[in-house]
Amino acid sequence: MIFTIFSFSAAPAEQQAAAEPVTETLQERLKRLPGDYRSWAELASQYVDQARITGDPSYYAKAEGALDTAAKLKADDDAVLTGQAALAAGRHEFTDAVRLAERAIDANPYGANAYGVLADAKTQLGDLRDAERAVTKMLDLRPGVAAFARASYAAELRGDQNGARKYLELAHKDAWQPADSAYTRYYLGELALHAGDLATAQDWYTKALQAYPAYTPALAGQARVAALGGRLTEALDIYERVVERLPLPQYLIEQGETKLKAGQQADWTLLKAQRTLFEAAGVRDDLTWAEFEADHGNPAQAVKHARAEYDRNPNLVAADALAWALCKAGKPAEALPYAKKATSTGWRNPLLAYHRAVIERALGRPARVDPAFDPSLPALARFS
Repeated sequence: MIFTIFSFSAAPAEQQAAAEPVTETLQERLKRLPGDYRSWAELASQYVDQARITGDPSYYAKAEGALDTAAKLKADDDAVLTGQAALAAGRHEFTDAVRLAERAIDANPYGANAYGVLADAKTQLGDLRDAERAVTKMLDLRPGVAAFARASYAAELRGDQNGARKYLELAHKDAWQPADSAYTRYYLGELALHAGDLATAQDWYTKALQAYPAYTPALAGQARVAALGGRLTEALDIYERVVERLPLPQYLIEQGETKLKAGQQADWTLLKAQRTLFEAAGVRDDLTWAEFEADHGNPAQAVKHARAEYDRNPNLVAADALAWALCKAGKPAEALPYAKKATSTGWRNPLLAYHRAVIERALGRPARVDPAFDPSLPALARFS
């Protein structure tokens, strides 16, 4: 799991609308106008989106090829640089993403998309102050779904749930495409879910699917509500549909944990295959494997992955992953400073709060564990 990486091209949604007709149109245009570097950059942005939407990392290689062509035509164009920044972010190379986004902004200070990628990458690197500055600039330049969604996430990270909800409601009002409506409704559901309001979460997920039935994250949200509500058979039926559509590691881990909760055996074969595919495509995701190994595998391996992730991207989630890995490896004293960092901004994340409480208790300190939190389903508490 990583912090949300929003699309930079049109809207932040993991848009489930079929992209092939649009891609074909661009390809036809590029056959006529092979020197149109901005169309090459736009094609690359669609490939980056498709990598996230489909879970197929081979789209990153296609995006790289399109961007290489664009860069040969005009390397200093802001659209080309923004596309390169988005590709770097998709591959979790966030330092490179910042460098490229800043170059794009230098080339065109009025390019809202570049500020969006910069905000995402700065968040991943743990620089929340600069991330908020980038979000504010994006709001000034182009208030809309993409900017409001990022503003919501920034508010959420500092513990301002009302502000997070307000910005998502603004995004929802601004959304006119079905995929954007589904996206905003889904994240309103996520806010409710992590506040413990399963009924409201279910309502938003249902409305998201009404807006766009193919929007897989909302289907996964319904599976979470069912699992957390104790309806495990129903949850597993939904998860089967989710992973058939989109076998992302996050969903595969959620499915496996729900199977364990139901007294079944988890099969991590497909998860490990996905790991190999993403690594072959140049995607560095030590965070997912740190969390997985800590909860379901080898704590020593969890520490190794978590340290690698934190060294590259010292954000709140990476700090929590390292804290939890160290705790599971029997090192709660070493874990505590990272747990404190993970909870330092006021972010009301139930998983982070649970991890810190367990670490505090392991050190003999009084700490309250939320009785409503289910430690057997940790992946379901992660923000997707």
